[in-house]
Amino acid sequence: MLEMRQSCERCKAQLPMDSSDAMICSYECTFCTSCVTGPLNGHCPNCGGDLQPRPKRIKK
Repeated sequence: MLEMRQSCERCKAQLPMDSSDAMICSYECTFCTSCVTGPLNGHCPNCGGDLQPRPKRIKK
């Protein structure tokens, strides 16, 4: 199951499970869209992989 980290690893912005602002790499490193489109330039600083939108998980 995908680990849903609750904050950006760079700026600590809150990223709840239903956030459309969360981006992840294949290792599930999690960053906010502002960091990904800005200083990270679309790449994970940990593994160098591409960052893609994280799927949303709606609380039931």
